[in-house]
Amino acid sequence: MNRPLPNQVSTLANGVRIVTEATPSRVVSVGIWVEVGARDEHDLTNGCSHFVEHMLFKGTTRRNAHQISREFDVMGGAANAFTATESTCYYATVLADRLPQLVDLLSDIVLNSRFAPEEVENEREVILQEIAMVEDTPDDLVHDLFNRQIWGRHPLGNSVLGPPRVIAALTPGHLRDYHQRHYNPGRILIAAAGKVEHQSFHRLWQEAFAGRAGAGAVAADLAPAARGGALSRRPPEYLQSSRRIFARDLEQAHLVLGAYGLGETDPQRYALHLLNTVLGGNMSSRLFQEIREKRGLAYAVYSYVNAHSDSGTLGIYLGVDPQAAAEAVALVNAAVSRLRREPLADEVLAEARDYARAVIMLAEENMEARMCRLARNIINFGRPLPIEEIIADLARVTADDVLKVANRVFAPPLSGVALGPLDQDLLNW
Repeated sequence: MNRPLPNQVSTLANGVRIVTEATPSRVVSVGIWVEVGARDEHDLTNGCSHFVEHMLFKGTTRRNAHQISREFDVMGGAANAFTATESTCYYATVLADRLPQLVDLLSDIVLNSRFAPEEVENEREVILQEIAMVEDTPDDLVHDLFNRQIWGRHPLGNSVLGPPRVIAALTPGHLRDYHQRHYNPGRILIAAAGKVEHQSFHRLWQEAFAGRAGAGAVAADLAPAARGGALSRRPPEYLQSSRRIFARDLEQAHLVLGAYGLGETDPQRYALHLLNTVLGGNMSSRLFQEIREKRGLAYAVYSYVNAHSDSGTLGIYLGVDPQAAAEAVALVNAAVSRLRREPLADEVLAEARDYARAVIMLAEENMEARMCRLARNIINFGRPLPIEEIIADLARVTADDVLKVANRVFAPPLSGVALGPLDQDLLNW
């Protein structure tokens, strides 16, 4: 008897891609991924992707908002959605015997959402409150300010939530049109991980799309989408380093310093991830140890990699007493300079590899994480990447590789933003 393949990929009649990863489990995690996000918006539509995400839970031709919520709850598990820079995802994790019911519900909200005027008005107020909450949460707001600072007017600098003036002006017609234009087969991927049999899963979705040609543009009778023409995005624009301080009457100063990073498929991506681990990616990292543990200058200090399809950023966040900000910034610059100057010691590199490997392997115990990894690999690489391949690529990274990527990323001075009662000369270098 042939063993079933753990990863399988197929395409529905309308061009929607299906990918599954079968694992020994009692549950299955399913996500509908749409390749549209804040990057695909302009000044008058910024926030549309996120607004549409909210509206798909607010009623279809078959279910009202309460029925949708109740049905997700009755299935148990977890259900949610998110909008990012380049994608929107609707996902749920349920017991495997609930899979047909879950497919019916997810396909209904994606295909048949009504965008009823009264629901649009209600959700508009929810989103405006969400924007206000970010404005009142400086450790969230500072990241949006940093993205705008480093990307300027390029769509990569767009906020996912959008500005209040745009959200206030969007009508049901605007949202319906945005949904119809962007939710097309060439941009849709459906991923599942857990207790799932690929052919049965494929048939469930084929029947769901064939049975309902709803408000969206994903009916089964549409011609298969050409993947090459599915997306049209402006190439990234790289600006000169710049820094800005936003004066706020706060007890704590919030800073993000950083630089342009690498795209999801860049050959140096593994070296960058190990560099990030050493710099500020965990509790033994240089920034955490130097700024928090040794000097007590900050409660929160970390670095992170934010990768897009063709570009990215590496950011460093600090939450510090305003009086300690100058010292903390100097320590960040020193840590960055050291990475450009000194190759990592063998022990440091080995520990960073071990940490990265552990993070990857632990995520494999979570079906939702596996589903997300599977989907992102198909979107970015066109195929599932076996864990063994990823671990082997990490193992091949040398200290010289990390040194080269440090000099590539950190060659220009750091850009940055700061939020708080700070000296305007703080970020002058």
